[in-house]
Amino acid sequence: MINVYIADDEVWITLGLKKLLEKLDMDVYVVGTANNGLTAKEEIGMFKPDVVFTDIRMPGLSGLELLQAIPDVSPDTKVVIISGYAEFAYAKEAVQHHAYDYLVKPIKEEELARVMSSIVNGRGEEEDEGEEAPSFDRVIDNVVSEIREHYMEDISLTSLAGKYNMSMGRLSEMIKEHLGVNFSDYIASLRIQRAKELLRDESLSIQEIAEIVGYNDYFYFTKVFKKVEGISPSKYRKSI
Repeated sequence: MINVYIADDEVWITLGLKKLLEKLDMDVYVVGTANNGLTAKEEIGMFKPDVVFTDIRMPGLSGLELLQAIPDVSPDTKVVIISGYAEFAYAKEAVQHHAYDYLVKPIKEEELARVMSSIVNGRGEEEDEGEEAPSFDRVIDNVVSEIREHYMEDISLTSLAGKYNMSMGRLSEMIKEHLGVNFSDYIASLRIQRAKELLRDESLSIQEIAEIVGYNDYFYFTKVFKKVEGISPSKYRKSI
């Protein structure tokens, strides 16, 4: 059985998540809920749940503060951040503090199923010592190959984590360990390298080049290009 704890200051979110968990074809039990971070921390220390779902913004302790406190009161608990604020900054900070995954409200049943399946499969691998662990090198090589093949498309860490049935946090760590840079910086470097090649073709406008390499926002493309190369795309084009 997977014991789950839910911390969210919106009652309807807590009830909705409980219903979604009950719909999954898994042996899941919600051991407790809280509408503030301080109560959640205390009860998580008592119940020692396998999984905690916590909102970003709560009274008492925020979800990120709770995430940092949980290892002290329940070291084996996995934490999944849930938030209505679909901004990468939150996800990035959550991953840095070792969140197992990050879900955006409204939570979709298929996304919840993906996260819970990953947790269940991970437990199975830990409990069955005879089971061969997935090869780190094989998985990361596949991931990197896929990134290099699709970097100009709408590829995300979340979609890759789902495809390879692992947490976003774990995949992020694997990419950083293997490449020496994080996912977003690697994507940016590949796109800007391709953009530099295309800038040699004066028949293409900078806007067109931005769209070709995966940036629909011209100004954001210019910002990323300048961050990587130190000069704007227009100045780079003049220099060559």
